[in-house]
Amino acid sequence: MATLVRWEPFREIASLQNEMSRFMNGLLEGNGRTNQAWVPALDIWETENEIVYALDLPGVPEDQISVELDDGALTITAERERTQEESDERFYRFERRYGTFSRTVGLPQGIAEGDVQADYNNGVLEVHVRKPEQPKPKRIQLGSGAGATIEGKAEKK
Repeated sequence: MATLVRWEPFREIASLQNEMSRFMNGLLEGNGRTNQAWVPALDIWETENEIVYALDLPGVPEDQISVELDDGALTITAERERTQEESDERFYRFERRYGTFSRTVGLPQGIAEGDVQADYNNGVLEVHVRKPEQPKPKRIQLGSGAGATIEGKAEKK
């Protein structure tokens, strides 16, 4: 005896979308291989006087980190090298990322070199950017007079 199954095209499309998403994520993540670019996550928060950018850079020596300010953009570059240790242990999978990364973020207009300070403690890089002075509105005085003139003659009200 045969059973009838109702065909639901939207369920088929959703299933295809899930499979394609899983396939593309596998390509982007390298399926566990670590030969792709390493980009640590960036946290950004704001205080009353500054904007703080923080990156986790465990295992990166301080001399391998570069913070540059150029034309209103902050570029952070670092390199984490893969250690080659010879031992009798067998490794079956390497998941920790290594290599060079570069991350550029835009800054508010009016930032000068003296407004940026970077600190590296316990594997966390924090870049503190002082907020620029906001332009204050200028009050314009209205002219006083009996009336406006048109071609040198006083206009009557």
